[in-house]
Amino acid sequence: MAEEAKWYVVHTYSGYENKVAQNIEKVVENRKLHDLIPEVRIPMETVTEIKGEKTVEAEKKLFPSYVLVKMVLTDDSWYIVRNTRGVTGFVGPGSKPVPLSDREVEALGVDTGTQTVRTDIAVGDDVIMVGGSFDGMSGTVSALDLENAAADVTVSMFGRETSVTLPLTQLRKED
Repeated sequence: MAEEAKWYVVHTYSGYENKVAQNIEKVVENRKLHDLIPEVRIPMETVTEIKGEKTVEAEKKLFPSYVLVKMVLTDDSWYIVRNTRGVTGFVGPGSKPVPLSDREVEALGVDTGTQTVRTDIAVGDDVIMVGGSFDGMSGTVSALDLENAAADVTVSMFGRETSVTLPLTQLRKED
């Protein structure tokens, strides 16, 4: 096709994101419309929650009730997506879908996965170090680096305050 496929945002009923994506993909497969609708995505993020010594990773939807569809906008592709069970409509003024700009696609992280770390530890908390060379020592969190799942902890060593950077998995909040 001469026209390039662009990303569009489709609004769905709450909790129907996976079903809508599967149904669109099934119709595309059955009707062999890969040239019109090459990709359907549900923006997800991997969330790592660290509580005490337990680390749990989970996939969470970045935008509940929304599905991203990369398609060439024609009457056929619009009809297929719009009439999929669970779809309430396209995001855009009136009934005309508006494609995402390149900057919006990049900001949404459509082509890359994102990872988020969550922890019950905050700056100023007293913590006990578990494992590693500081095992059993206590200190105070002076900074958090959630991007790298680490924290700067101020500990008292040899009568001086010293800052050490440790992974969040080696820290446990003092009770």
